Amino acid sequence: MPDQKYEIIALKALGYIVSDDVLRDRFVALTGLDSDTLRESLDQPGTFASILEFLVSHEPDLIAAAEAQDISPDMIVKAWRALGGGAGQEF
Repeated sequence: MPDQKYEIIALKALGYIVSDDVLRDRFVALTGLDSDTLRESLDQPGTFASILEFLVSHEPDLIAAAEAQDISPDMIVKAWRALGGGAGQEF
């Protein structure tokens, strides 16, 4: 079971995403997770990883989200991996 601190990072990241109209619209377009689907899927393991993957995939968003949480971008990447993101992409 992933450490709860990583899930908290993902939830804060989601808050950051939905607080910005442009970011939120891009998130919905790329993930297909609208507000209803997202609410219903928060108990599924891959949802937190998907939220963080959205940020990890675009460095400017990753950096901005990390600054908003007052953490390093590496911490978001670490949370993403701990929650199952990037499986098979180890290098």
